[in-house]
Amino acid sequence: MTLLFKIGFLEISIVNMIDIALVSFLLYQVYKLLKGSVAIKIFLGFLSIYLVYLLVRALRMELLSSILGQFMGVGVIAAIIIFAPEIRKFLLLIGRSSLLSDDNVWKDILFFWRKKDNSSFNISPIIDASKTLAGSNTGALMVISKSTELKFYAESGDILDAELSKRLLVSIFNKYSPLHDGAVIIHNGKIKAARCILPVTEREVPAQFGLRHRAGIGMSEATDAVILIVSEETGQISMAKNGKVLHNMSFQEVRETLNDYLNSLDVDSRFENLEDYEMKKKRKLAMTSKS
Repeated sequence: MTLLFKIGFLEISIVNMIDIALVSFLLYQVYKLLKGSVAIKIFLGFLSIYLVYLLVRALRMELLSSILGQFMGVGVIAAIIIFAPEIRKFLLLIGRSSLLSDDNVWKDILFFWRKKDNSSFNISPIIDASKTLAGSNTGALMVISKSTELKFYAESGDILDAELSKRLLVSIFNKYSPLHDGAVIIHNGKIKAARCILPVTEREVPAQFGLRHRAGIGMSEATDAVILIVSEETGQISMAKNGKVLHNMSFQEVRETLNDYLNSLDVDSRFENLEDYEMKKKRKLAMTSKS
């Protein structure tokens, strides 16, 4: 073990520095994952108690150390229960960026003998239906999935497995349709299911985003799908991916984004963090009030 320097009685080695750097990186990633949600306050509370526990152990305060030690032992199980959705998101994030993820070049090299599926299909029915729905201020929520059929979420609604068409989408989201209340899941050119229940995000969202937008953002956090949202109040089109949003999009932007996503091109950089979107909106309001 190579010694770098000493601070009093502490001997700092290269391994120690790597260890500290890795822990810092991990804590930062966890903070980014929890940022903007209620869970961040619970996480900071756990972290504070753990730091106090390390301090009292270093000071050899036996009674307090044993009490906090018992709490930390139970706290690990409690943290797994409390942070179950966040742990799922974290594992999903690792799965997306792993060597064998769908979009990774190594998977293509390792499984070169497998024919690569083309997940692209004609999205014109989605665009045409969105135009009609937006024009009549009819709310809609469409989940467009490239990699999987999202069977878990599809089974929460009514299975259709129907060919994608403008008329069918407009009929589903018609205010008098029994299928309009919920989301439609689209995969490989087919409407897999309608009236599906989506997970609602626990993060703080801009005030103008209603329950439909919260569900769309929540679904984008839980899966790698792109979610298209038509606002019932304004008729504006929004899209969500990986917990980020694009708001008040033109139909040309929607077409380009969907086509690029289905053709495995990088579209993540086009979407905005909710915090950045809110700040941008405040700046616009401030500039408008000044003028």
